[in-house]
Amino acid sequence: MRNTHGKDAATLFDLLALAGLIPVIKVDRAQDALPLCSALAKGGLPVAEITFRTQAAEEAIRLVHEALPDILLGAGTVLTTEQADRAWAAGARYIVSPGMNPKLVRHCLDKGYAVLPGCAGPSDIEAALDLGLDTVKFFPAEASGGVGMIKALLGPYHHVKFVPTGGINEQNLLDYLSIPSVIACGGSWMLPADAIAKGDWGRIEQLAADAVKLLLGFEVRHVGMNHTDAALAADSAEKLSILTGWKVQADTPTSCFVGDGFEVMKKQGRGQHGHIAIVTNSLARARWHMQRRGFAFDESSIALDAKGKPRLIYFKDEIAGFAFHLVQK
Repeated sequence: MRNTHGKDAATLFDLLALAGLIPVIKVDRAQDALPLCSALAKGGLPVAEITFRTQAAEEAIRLVHEALPDILLGAGTVLTTEQADRAWAAGARYIVSPGMNPKLVRHCLDKGYAVLPGCAGPSDIEAALDLGLDTVKFFPAEASGGVGMIKALLGPYHHVKFVPTGGINEQNLLDYLSIPSVIACGGSWMLPADAIAKGDWGRIEQLAADAVKLLLGFEVRHVGMNHTDAALAADSAEKLSILTGWKVQADTPTSCFVGDGFEVMKKQGRGQHGHIAIVTNSLARARWHMQRRGFAFDESSIALDAKGKPRLIYFKDEIAGFAFHLVQK
């Protein structure tokens, strides 16, 4: 038995991995959950873990599930089987516990609930593996050794996937997500208590957008410029080299690079005028987040790396006469 609970739960964990960041929410007033989750979604994070740290949790989950069905909604700090049942009935689609409670996990497995138990070390992971789980919450992440501890655990438990939570912030998020076995992180820095208390949903939307910006890590890698023949391309490359002081390099039959910033095409390439390459921390996550913003991709343009994984894909539409493509860092 594995922690997939069938196709639906496997897909849910895949979606959490694409989202990359799970806002961990504590609300004292159930009615705050709706504008809060709406602000997160507008900022680019349509995912939430509403914790059973307050009496408002169950009703908050119900309200969000009914009004915002597209939110990837989980219940956190679940301590008992009774709380798990209430959370699931209210609309949660995954259950998160702070510790490795075998009774709770068995109950969730028997009921078909997707479950992420908290594990802080080898003994917890051994117990989780014994129950057939392959994806666990790593909690409390920073207090339990952080990135270094996860890397150490991956020695004997290389097939285990982790969702670190506890002490994750904008300073260390990318350190955790740089580990391939970390599918997503839980965090609450984009949910300041004073903003929730004041109903400052605009601030939370902006903090969520900033978190997604950090998560994706977009940077312009190079600008490609189209030419009709190699002679014109060579002339442009020489002028750009004189202008920037960058050397002409990586000369191929189709293009050459001037430093790392310009790709001079020797023929008409993609885009009316050329193309712009944007690097990202995760090509898979970037595609998911961009599709949520309404962008489409040219699936025929996918290029693979030496391991057979996608490393490049073009957007379907041009912007201002330029084609755009994403590149895996």
